[in-house]
Amino acid sequence: MRKEILFSGFGGQGVILASVILGRAAAVYENLYAVQTQSYGPESRGGASRAEVIISDGPIDYPKVMAPDCAVFFSQEAYSKYLQTVKPGAKVIIEKNLVPHRDLEFERKLNVIALPLTEIAEETTGLSLTMNILALGILTAWTGVVGREAVEKAVLDTIPKGTEEINLRALRKGFELAEKFKP
Repeated sequence: MRKEILFSGFGGQGVILASVILGRAAAVYENLYAVQTQSYGPESRGGASRAEVIISDGPIDYPKVMAPDCAVFFSQEAYSKYLQTVKPGAKVIIEKNLVPHRDLEFERKLNVIALPLTEIAEETTGLSLTMNILALGILTAWTGVVGREAVEKAVLDTIPKGTEEINLRALRKGFELAEKFKP
């Protein structure tokens, strides 16, 4: 089992944090092998941001994602740049309001969830910043790449103290939304 996951958006959306949490859930709480890498532009907020996680039941010989099994796109730039890299049949999550120009022809080869993630996060927690944790909840519940309990523990280990309740609310809303997309 080897799963390659791509998170991409712009700085400030929590792309890297979501990938760190996912890698931690796999390595620490699921006893799997995990590698997390990241790249971002020179701007701390607003520049392009990409983070990758590889999860495997055996040693990982190459730490870069080659053809994602799963991808999360939080911006138009990320979508336009990386959509063509995902495998046919990949599970893709799109922040619908921030990706208005979509390649619906290419998306037919994929399993896609396109939702107004920022809006849902705002309604769920009062903070649009929890959109990354909401998306992480959707991703993990929809794909089963790690268990719900593992990702909950990893969220609690990683997020700033004092934000536990809000982040768990976002994560669990993601779990709930994912149920609607399971076969």
